[in-house]
Amino acid sequence: MASLLQAAANPRGLFPWRGYCSRGTKGELGKDFVEALKAVVGSPHVSTTAADREQHGHDESMHRCRPPGAVVWPQNVEQVSQLAALCYSQGVPIVPFGTGTGLEGGVCAMQGGVCINLTRMDQILRVNPQDFSVVVEPGVTRKTLNTYLRDSGLWFPVDPGADASLGGMVATAASGTNAVRYGTMRDNVLNLEVVLPGGRLLHTAGLGRHFRKSAAGYNLTGLFVGSEGTLGLITAATLRLHPAPEATVAATCAFPSVQAAVDATVHILQAAVPVARIEFLDEVMMDACNRHSQLNSFVAPTLFLEFHGSERALAEQIERAEEITQHNGASHFSWAKGAQERSRLWAARHNAWYAALALRPGCKGYSTDVCVPISRLPEILVQTKEDLKASGLTGCIVGHVGDGNFHCILLVDPEDTEELRRVRDFGKQLGRRALALHGTCTGEHGIGLGKRQLLQEEVGVVGMEIMRQLKAMLDPRGLMNPGKVMADGLHDAWEGQNPRRTLV
Repeated sequence: MASLLQAAANPRGLFPWRGYCSRGTKGELGKDFVEALKAVVGSPHVSTTAADREQHGHDESMHRCRPPGAVVWPQNVEQVSQLAALCYSQGVPIVPFGTGTGLEGGVCAMQGGVCINLTRMDQILRVNPQDFSVVVEPGVTRKTLNTYLRDSGLWFPVDPGADASLGGMVATAASGTNAVRYGTMRDNVLNLEVVLPGGRLLHTAGLGRHFRKSAAGYNLTGLFVGSEGTLGLITAATLRLHPAPEATVAATCAFPSVQAAVDATVHILQAAVPVARIEFLDEVMMDACNRHSQLNSFVAPTLFLEFHGSERALAEQIERAEEITQHNGASHFSWAKGAQERSRLWAARHNAWYAALALRPGCKGYSTDVCVPISRLPEILVQTKEDLKASGLTGCIVGHVGDGNFHCILLVDPEDTEELRRVRDFGKQLGRRALALHGTCTGEHGIGLGKRQLLQEEVGVVGMEIMRQLKAMLDPRGLMNPGKVMADGLHDAWEGQNPRRTLV
């Protein structure tokens, strides 16, 4: 064990690529190596039990569980640095883990190794209220942060639905219902503290800096936002905060068709109405939400809207939005001005996944995710609705249409291989349709395992080569979350075995 720690302190002196596995079981970590992990973080913070490994071998997606050889819970950045150096010196794969709410198999340990769970690094380190910024450790969740900020007049608005860890949200470039007004994680990360694969520490915008804009060199912060744990371990994030709105109003309105609802979305955005949230649910989803969340909404393609601002500004926004939606055939308006009423409405939207599952009891769920330019949104949504009907699959459509981003939630019998194939083919077809309309194969779920082939089609040969070069420069041994985002010689690894639930 002492020799392993010494090697970690001077990784150039030791390069035993496959020496970390025991001879008995393929992929199992050797006893000395496990003891070395315990020497870094303490025995209570290392586990090799089957239950812990299984829990950390999957996210909320349909991908098969791929457990790591060990799970480690560091408590500070120094421990993360030592763990990274130790693993890298021994050729052991490293898989970062947050709350496990990802949707593309991003935490599956495809080559075993060590899962580094960062949720116990959960301190809010510093709030800069006059500069509208906050520094957090990666295990802080978005709800915890906003509870902490409640009396400050500030909030962090990025809301992917699940109460995800902020480090995980940075790593996956998370988005959600508020992105149409406040942007995604890419727009709200000012600086990152990152432990690189060999243990070196990087502050992407410089130590302690939290400026609003910069023209100083390459955008290192942006490089790590959305990198899905393949370039380094995020140990702190400086995030942009926003003033809490003075007043908030939410509403729902029904439309005679998918086309009419999405046309209204485009017209609201073109009219520069500063809507904070604008969500689309098709009639299947609305029926499911009525049953699951005890709503009494009209069963039709529906928009959920929310407006933020002063009382006077809200009156103008509501009047303009109602005028546009009525012009597109909207009816059955329902306004929610009280906090409790709004909370009930958005809880129904956030619970749409569970409502969809109830449409076909005993089956599992699979969620797609694409994003297109706003002008192409009506075209792809109408076509997707037709494709869904033609496929014979049970499913519904829901999405953050203010960004051109939407999901299809499909219900599938995991024992039916033919149905699994149709679900997989539907997802690929939808991704390619989005690419054909100059969109992206994923607006917020990420690439992970399931969309590697689509990424190649999206960015092209030169784009993939540049990504590989960046990866090779920062992670020359390919040990950071191997097999994710890009992988030479590997096909699209969507798997329908041992499905896990998803959230949208």
